[in-house]
Amino acid sequence: MEYPDFKTWLKQKKIDPKAFASKEMERFMELKKLFDQVNPNSFTAQKLFLINNIRRAYPLQEEEAVAVKKKPMAKPRIVKPKTN
Repeated sequence: MEYPDFKTWLKQKKIDPKAFASKEMERFMELKKLFDQVNPNSFTAQKLFLINNIRRAYPLQEEEAVAVKKKPMAKPRIVKPKTN
């Protein structure tokens, strides 16, 4: 499974990476460094409380938004026990 880079992840979260980086470079680099070290899901869980504030400060324009690819859930497989 290929994970997104930090800028793509920001776009998925509807955050403008260019505006964020230009206004708060130190914070951007700090978050990018951590993002590069952990799984994106773990990063999201750790920084969930920051995401909304950053999104409000640097909203992404709708035409730039990246569609999040979701895999369809597999149907559960029902296995019947064998009878002897």
